[in-house]
Amino acid sequence: MKQISILAAAVLVAGAAVLPLQKGLAQMNVEQNTVTQPSGSHPYVGMWVTADGHIRHNLLPNGRYDEARGNRESAYQGRYEIRGNHIDYWDDTGFTADGTFIDGVLHHAGMILYREK
Repeated sequence: MKQISILAAAVLVAGAAVLPLQKGLAQMNVEQNTVTQPSGSHPYVGMWVTADGHIRHNLLPNGRYDEARGNRESAYQGRYEIRGNHIDYWDDTGFTADGTFIDGVLHHAGMILYREK
C-alpha cells in the first residue's frame, strides 16, 4: 500500500511540473487566435470600396457589415470577426467569406478594396 502512495505522489508531482508549461502554451494559442472586437477606433472599421466604387463594405463598430453593390444598397449584410490582419464574414443568408488586410488594403474574394477617405 505504501508503494502505491509513493507512486501516486510521484505522479502528482510530475503532473504539477508539466501544468505551468501546458498553461503557457494554451495562453499563447489563445493570444494568437484572439478575435479583435471591433470598436469605433479599430483601424479596420469603416467603409472599404473597390477602385471603381462598385463594391462597398461598411464594417460597422458593432461587428456587423453592410455591403452595397452598384445601386443596390445593403445587397449583403452579416457579421464579421477580425483576427490580426484576417477578416471572416458570415452573411445573414449563410454565405461565408474571408479576406486579408495587407498594407492598408483589403483583399477579399478576388477583389481589392481601399479605405474610403
